[in-house]
Amino acid sequence: MKVLQKTVRESQASVSDFSNLAAIEPNLVLAFGSVAALQQGAVVLAEAFPSARRAGCSTAGEISANGVEDGTLVVTALRFNHTDMSQVSTELASMEDSFDAGKRLASSLPAAGLRAVLIFGQGVQINGSAVLSGMTEIIGAKIPITGGLAGDGGAFAQTWVLDEQGVSSNRLTCVGLYGDMLQFSHGSFGGWSPFGPARKVTRSDNNVLYELDGESALEVYKRYLGEHANGLPASGLLFPFAMLGSDHADVGLIRTILGVDDAAGSLTLAGDIDPHGYLRLMHASTDALVDGAEAAAEAAKAMQTSSSEGLALLVSCVGRKLVMGGRVDEEVEAVGEVFGQGATLAGFYSYGEISPFSPAVACKLHNQTMTITYIAESA
Repeated sequence: MKVLQKTVRESQASVSDFSNLAAIEPNLVLAFGSVAALQQGAVVLAEAFPSARRAGCSTAGEISANGVEDGTLVVTALRFNHTDMSQVSTELASMEDSFDAGKRLASSLPAAGLRAVLIFGQGVQINGSAVLSGMTEIIGAKIPITGGLAGDGGAFAQTWVLDEQGVSSNRLTCVGLYGDMLQFSHGSFGGWSPFGPARKVTRSDNNVLYELDGESALEVYKRYLGEHANGLPASGLLFPFAMLGSDHADVGLIRTILGVDDAAGSLTLAGDIDPHGYLRLMHASTDALVDGAEAAAEAAKAMQTSSSEGLALLVSCVGRKLVMGGRVDEEVEAVGEVFGQGATLAGFYSYGEISPFSPAVACKLHNQTMTITYIAESA
């Protein structure tokens, strides 16, 4: 397996920029960039890599071997020697179409020999957990699915997905990976701390939260945020919810605020809510988030069966980037130190991270986490 990477600024991508990457004859090209950079680069990538599968999305920050940047296009070319692939895409008609969209994707992937799936989806009008539920209904819970939901620099207006047809604001794409020599390991960790009491969900509809303890969810949330409430929905990235079960036990999932509805007094979250569970607010420090990223890398490395050179795909939540500010590179550096020189780092800041909790647990949509997928081939 060979991995090469190139980063270009907005408006600067040309076919010649990627000649070194094209020389390895990649069969998969991953591209993550700002909205403008991805839109401008899509046509160039199609010309530069006509025979490769192309997948990626717009971001709220790009991750590469150089760290974290904004306003760039990070292109990573992979040449698999022993791994087969199948790429499928589907249009997402609405948020309510999320479950069926997941079923359509999974049904289109050849089932025989499927080892793992990479998925990238638009990040605003989507219920990410419903997409995954639809996929696992078809392919089962034992096939790992990793990836993330696109960003648009924190605007939460319109995000974009890249596939073999170009870029679109309403498509989902996934790449199925096949072959016994594929190494596919993963890890996910947050680093957030809870504060305040647990509040019972008393009215919700899938990923829309209407009431907590019988009160308007939005009003309860605003009380806790204080002056930060003036910056909603963006400021909600700093104060996500931890999901608790009906017994108040932490289920290990965090939910980000995607939108607010003042008229309905509701909050739209990035994934489904347990209608019988509890929610508790969370906050974080930079040091805790960096430690969380390191823990995710350690979990992925522990799954590796050899030390083959490969790709470390990092998908981290935009909320983490906002909390860390100028220290955001530290979480990427922490991951790099765990994997060492043999790993090429690539990825993006997202509106939702997709990964199993552990090798034995089904894939979930995460928010406010760092998820890491390490992809390599056995020697």
